[in-house]
Amino acid sequence: MKIISYNVNGIRAALTKGFADWLKSANPDVLCLQEIKATEDQIPKEVFSELGYKYQYYHSAEKKGYSGVAILSKIEPKHVEVGTGIDYMDREGRVLRADFETLSVMSLYLPSGTNPDRLDFKLTFMADFQKYIDKLKQKVPNLVICGDYNICHEAIDIHDPYEMPMYRAFFP
Repeated sequence: MKIISYNVNGIRAALTKGFADWLKSANPDVLCLQEIKATEDQIPKEVFSELGYKYQYYHSAEKKGYSGVAILSKIEPKHVEVGTGIDYMDREGRVLRADFETLSVMSLYLPSGTNPDRLDFKLTFMADFQKYIDKLKQKVPNLVICGDYNICHEAIDIHDPYEMPMYRAFFP
């Protein structure tokens, strides 16, 4: 199974910039998307259906035009889980899981820590998410977590490290 994860920074904008052509060329069996920034009714699903992605699942944020994740698949999952069941996480549309025959695939979009309030939110989110994963792994042992973790390991991992040397993205 070929799995690709991609932060599209807006699915509709990505489609106007050649995303469908890239997807056709890359041709994964399962595609995990982050930061779709759209509700399900705003997504032109037929574009993906025409490329063979018959199974499409979306988890959008309550706030319009914000975050959101998706899983597009050529293979029918046995089960799809939208969110974690943890309300404050699920309102932001950050976790979606598809269970296949031999493994489960999760699309994850962790919050950024660009200001003190969001950094606190991110750290709480990460701690609660780890507890969620620890429990989930007991019943779903073969779990592939794809996504945007919003963590920069080195300066090269951020778009402008010299302009913002203490940018919070360098932290967890």
